[in-house]
Amino acid sequence: MKLDILAIGAHPDDVELGCGATLAKEIAGGKKVGILDLTRGELGTRGTPETRDQEAETAAKILGAKVRSNMEFADGFIVNDKWHQIELIKMIRLYQPEIVICNAIEDRHIDHAKASKLVSDACFLSGLIKIDTKHEDHDDWQDAWRPKAVYHYIQWKDIEPDVVMNVTGFMEIKLKAVMAYSSQFYDPKSDEPETPISSKNFTDSIEYRARNLGRLIGTEYGEGFTVERYPAVESLFDLI
Repeated sequence: MKLDILAIGAHPDDVELGCGATLAKEIAGGKKVGILDLTRGELGTRGTPETRDQEAETAAKILGAKVRSNMEFADGFIVNDKWHQIELIKMIRLYQPEIVICNAIEDRHIDHAKASKLVSDACFLSGLIKIDTKHEDHDDWQDAWRPKAVYHYIQWKDIEPDVVMNVTGFMEIKLKAVMAYSSQFYDPKSDEPETPISSKNFTDSIEYRARNLGRLIGTEYGEGFTVERYPAVESLFDLI
């Protein structure tokens, strides 16, 4: 299945937190969107890999994603080496996305920056015709494919965005998809250990950070991204 957008996260819930409203808006506009999780989040303090699997499936349905897959790389130990790159190249060539959205270039969790660079490198290498790959579900050799753009969402750290997407009207879907991960986020009845993302402050921050980015671009809500190359427009009015 060819996708317009492939959103990739080191852990289940990264995509929802980083660009959930953007994906919901693009899906509402008719774009085909897929989600690829690199790990099952097995080192997470709260919940289990099995609960995260179920939560990820529920969140994907809420957003309307066409497909969601998990690479089952080792949580906490993502490595940007040939093996990991080749496995990602197979998925990029399988889905042939025009745009890839992935983890923040720098963040509190060590997997985020590592995943960011791994995905970026795999997207470049995927366009080289002398790298031969076959996906396990297909007999044919894959064609080379390089996405037109790679964008990085913003996570824990307040990285200054290069582009802000107006997501007014889609925050409710994003928040519903995020809260599908009920094992991870604020629940006053939970007896699980506290984590940096299980506080009410963190849950509240999802909305107020989006409101702040929206304020800066003159809308109610926004989601920010950093880019790897200069954005190009046909008219200055495209920036309004």
